[in-house]
Amino acid sequence: MTEAYVRMVAREAYFWAWPMLNVYNRRLAFKDLPEPGLMGGIVPIAPLNRLSMLSDYIEPQERQVACPNQDVVYGAGSIGLDVDAVVIQVPDFGDRFWVYQVVDIRTDSFADLGKMYHTKPGFYLLVGRDWNDRVPEGITQVFRASTNTGFVIPRVFVDATVEDKQAVQSIVNQIDMYPLSLFDGKVKERDWSRQPKFPAQGSSNEETRWVVPENFVDELTLVLDDALSLPGEEARYAEVLSVVAAAQKDLRLKAAMIDEARLAEEDLISPLLQFRNYGLPLANNWTTQDNGASFGTDYFTRTAVAKSNIFVNKPSETKYFYQDLDAKGTRLNGAKRYAVTFAKDQLPPVKGFWSLTLYNQHHFFVPNAIKRYSLGTKNKDLRSNDDGSLTIYVQSEAPEEPHRSNWLPSPPSEDFSLYIRAYWPTDGITDGTWIPPAVVVVE
Repeated sequence: MTEAYVRMVAREAYFWAWPMLNVYNRRLAFKDLPEPGLMGGIVPIAPLNRLSMLSDYIEPQERQVACPNQDVVYGAGSIGLDVDAVVIQVPDFGDRFWVYQVVDIRTDSFADLGKMYHTKPGFYLLVGRDWNDRVPEGITQVFRASTNTGFVIPRVFVDATVEDKQAVQSIVNQIDMYPLSLFDGKVKERDWSRQPKFPAQGSSNEETRWVVPENFVDELTLVLDDALSLPGEEARYAEVLSVVAAAQKDLRLKAAMIDEARLAEEDLISPLLQFRNYGLPLANNWTTQDNGASFGTDYFTRTAVAKSNIFVNKPSETKYFYQDLDAKGTRLNGAKRYAVTFAKDQLPPVKGFWSLTLYNQHHFFVPNAIKRYSLGTKNKDLRSNDDGSLTIYVQSEAPEEPHRSNWLPSPPSEDFSLYIRAYWPTDGITDGTWIPPAVVVVE
């Protein structure tokens, strides 16, 4: 094989395999932990086939997953279904909104668990493609993955009040995930506010680096063995695996593949952190995507989402709207003041909740004095205008009263992005007729 051919195949393979490498390396990172806990005291991490839950909103120092949510209590855990089937506990959430995201190594969802599915309390079983054992008594439903590696993220909505944060604790303490070998039919409760703390991975302004070009060649075969080809991918897999086999025998070709992976990371992957570089264009410079967690062979969107805001929910669970620009197409920056005004009766139409969140240029929170990173359903003190509209003020300095309850702080003189979540969307969003309002500069 010529080096030019090997480089061509490596460049494309690195791009479409990037999300799978990302999820696979999350599995490896914490598989040997002794028990669930909090990395750096703030980020939920757990051994393979276990999860860790927070007991409050995520802290702004988090760097494990870009675009964190400030409306829910999070949990997180990697699954390895080749090791064991996995039991997930679902408590009685009452009227509270909740959803468990369960994705395979491709970041595609394979289990429907949430309020929008009318899921009943009980024990649910996740199994791999080759699992054929007996389903034990007491299991409510079985979900089968097409890959062995995956990720689970419970999300439980909580209002931004002391009372609701206290009320949610007893429910959160009944959320758990563990290997089938530990299942005894009894609900396991755990006080997640008393977890052990593990050292932080280090400080960085950007998301933890889950995909490393230097490891690409050695990891690719493992990942493709985990994620067998989808219909129509057989030839693609065969070509890539033949090139990897050749590179493992020829260090010169392997070096070329690694070099091409580095170039692809810089040229192809890195620009996709910015929302304006991908997605479906909408009015007012917003963009969106309509196949989150069900990407299939849409490699471009799958990798773009994985780079910019991995682990999105399915469109029936959540609709996402992304914004890097103001109404005139200029990059959002904290040196300016902005207003986002939802007309009367034009808040995002949802059965769950909605929020407008602000992220810095790396898609993380910027600490601010009032510890406010999003506004929406959870905020009970939002003030409507006299005509029934609702304006959110996005600026670095606090506005005058009575607008401070509607203030979303921005980082002074830094670029930032805005992000609307609409959980359990209804007509208007689901049919594409509702569009977010423009982000207008306030002179």
